[in-house]
Amino acid sequence: MDNKLIYLARHGDIGLGNDRRYIGRSDMPLSDLGKKQAILLKEKFCRVTLDNIYCSDLERSQQTAEIIASAHKIIPVVRVELRELNMGTWEGELFSTIRAKHPQEFKKRGENIVHYRLPGGESFSDCSDRVSPVFESLAQSDETTILIIGHASVNRVILCRVLGIPLDNIFRLEQSYGCLNLICKKGSEYRLKFLNHISLDDVTF
Repeated sequence: MDNKLIYLARHGDIGLGNDRRYIGRSDMPLSDLGKKQAILLKEKFCRVTLDNIYCSDLERSQQTAEIIASAHKIIPVVRVELRELNMGTWEGELFSTIRAKHPQEFKKRGENIVHYRLPGGESFSDCSDRVSPVFESLAQSDETTILIIGHASVNRVILCRVLGIPLDNIFRLEQSYGCLNLICKKGSEYRLKFLNHISLDDVTF
């Protein structure tokens, strides 16, 4: 495939408010705000001819995909490899709680964000090893325009790969709820057309 458009979105809001929690595999649905964000994406994608929509098997990703897909008569394809980072024993805990109860582990992760494996979970390197092959297979498919509904960590891993930057920079890439990125692939080269757009009125497709 010589020319391909890969839209990469993050699922909508899940109602955590200002709580900073480690949410990975917890199967949380969209909040009312998250549903509105998905509807905004749906309205924007009414102008786009999509060949397919891909999502993870987590409810928040599937819900976002299904809302957008309803305008295209497409059944989203679930790929379990697109699940959010496995947070292991930190799942559901507040950042502040982990920092207080496990200060050494919290510090070690901060110092080695790429390779530190969460207890019972994954490192970002593990996540990349899981996500990158499926992303490349989708990027090399015969479909010319696709949408992937990912998660914060999943999207950041993909964007690091596309930009050719080390995973050490992963948190320099913001991925807000309901945001949209556009990756253009020509031959074997990738270009990032826009990143983390959340005000979709100023996005031209």
